[in-house]
Amino acid sequence: MTFPSRFRGGVTRRRFVTGIGAGSLLAALPRTSHALSSTAVPLRASSGIIPPHPSDRWDMKVGHTRISLDGKTMHAPTVGSTVPGPILRFRQGDTVSINVTNTLDEPTSIHWHGIRTPANMDGVPGLSFGGIAPGETFTYRFKLHQSGTYWYHSHSGMQEAMGLYGAMVIDPRHPDPNACDRDYVIFLAEWTDVMPHDIISNLKMQDDYYVFRQRTAASFPKEAREAGSAGAALADRLAWSKMRMAATDIADVSGAIYTYTLNGHAPDMNWSGLFRPGEKVRLRFINGSTMTFFDVQIPGLEMLVVQADGNDIEPVPVDEFRIGVAETYDVIVQPKDDRAYAIFAQSEDRTGYASGTLAPHESMIAPIPPMDPRPARTMVDMGMGNMKPGESMKDMDMSADMSGMKMNGDMAGMDMHGMDMSHMAMPKMEVNDPGPPPINVENQMRAMMPIDRTGSPGDGLENNGRRVLNYRQLRATRPGADLRPPTREIILHLTGNMERYIWGMNGRKFSESGPIRLKLGERVRFTLINDTMMEHPIHLHGLWSELENGQGDYRPYKHTVISQPGSKLSYLVTADTPGMWAYHCHLLYHMDLGMFRTVIVT
Repeated sequence: MTFPSRFRGGVTRRRFVTGIGAGSLLAALPRTSHALSSTAVPLRASSGIIPPHPSDRWDMKVGHTRISLDGKTMHAPTVGSTVPGPILRFRQGDTVSINVTNTLDEPTSIHWHGIRTPANMDGVPGLSFGGIAPGETFTYRFKLHQSGTYWYHSHSGMQEAMGLYGAMVIDPRHPDPNACDRDYVIFLAEWTDVMPHDIISNLKMQDDYYVFRQRTAASFPKEAREAGSAGAALADRLAWSKMRMAATDIADVSGAIYTYTLNGHAPDMNWSGLFRPGEKVRLRFINGSTMTFFDVQIPGLEMLVVQADGNDIEPVPVDEFRIGVAETYDVIVQPKDDRAYAIFAQSEDRTGYASGTLAPHESMIAPIPPMDPRPARTMVDMGMGNMKPGESMKDMDMSADMSGMKMNGDMAGMDMHGMDMSHMAMPKMEVNDPGPPPINVENQMRAMMPIDRTGSPGDGLENNGRRVLNYRQLRATRPGADLRPPTREIILHLTGNMERYIWGMNGRKFSESGPIRLKLGERVRFTLINDTMMEHPIHLHGLWSELENGQGDYRPYKHTVISQPGSKLSYLVTADTPGMWAYHCHLLYHMDLGMFRTVIVT
């Protein structure tokens, strides 16, 4: 079976919907929690009460459900007839059995995102798993070695884009130091009635098909003031025009067709979670969207980030954080006042938002803050470091850009005083470096000076007056399980041609590339150089990615790593589980069009 899979068949339904329909007559999603087995205790949607006995056996039925939200109707593939599907709650250390019955008229699958499973339980058709045929039941069985917040989704066709996803929570075996009075899953996603293959067709025809906030003559005076002169603003526009790109092209698909959802609710449906003033409330944020990055804040409440991608980190107090597609973050809030608070998640391109309410009473609705200004790409996103518009390479102060570059992993910028360096003597490392990819039909540009952007919260979030999380602040609560230095480095360029909407790695699509081979037990460094001007959430199945962010042996473990435009970052991988594993960008349309590889551990 060829992977990534192409969407097959289906009725073509081109329906262009403008705006997010805040005043539309809504037909609400079914919100009843479905117990998927006789032993399961469903999590009540608005109480935040933790089930006392998580189940180790679940029966899941995948079928079509007609769902209408914000005036957009889809005959969607679902689990338990809801979007998102029911929350699956487990306990660390248990061996779980999950029976998935397929009542669709096409194959399906469930991938347990971030869960360490044997390869044949990972749920990617065409690798170590054959998929679930119509009318069949497949039993996933594996032991849960981890705890934390994760999610599940289909890896077949485009079912994930149409609603086949849900949350997973694994309670820790030992007492949780971050135990709270209430516990909520906050599942962020999008909803549209435009079929996925129609979206891809439109993007192939015109890459900015869904981007309506372009720079115009009316916006030029503001740009000139921000740039310091009209000449600088004009030079910036000419530079973008020369590359046939738009600085405002932040997201491929926008609020023009998407309604952004929180736990399956449109903004004016007001999902609400209850609290008593003074209680600690844990919010488990999951970005289960297809193409959207969200910037999350709860005005009036400090958020304490305690977990990233299911793994505990040293608590970080923030006012806002960006959550990339497929990432998860757990935060703790402690509202003390008898008032409502808005959970506000605006899309990175500022074309819409998802929202909900934390309140002491169900009838209360929190005011929604205004959206921030639309961000714009810069020379940094082009991979030009801190070069200014109109400046040439010879005019640049290179020291400003080299200060952020990594040296031997995560040595740059670290305070070495008092550190035991004896274990850090590294043998000569084998480097698999294909070099900069050629400029051709499959690769539109090349980052000339990619920089370390782990200290940046992301485009549009710099200096906004709020404390915004960045990757350098993620520090694990204990040292990693494998402290060996890597013996090999694999360098991958993330590449694409926006004008033709082609995506790949090292200038090649999946169909043109062989697998990445690792030896069982091998310790490897993966280095990503982003030659594109978009963020890419890179997900390695089956293995942990230990982000090199300056925290030494306390590197955070992640399953999805965000590569910012024009950046260079690295992470360590221990190849401790044999099998064939998917490795791809989690922007679904990028993955489907070529930004995908197979990693084979033998």
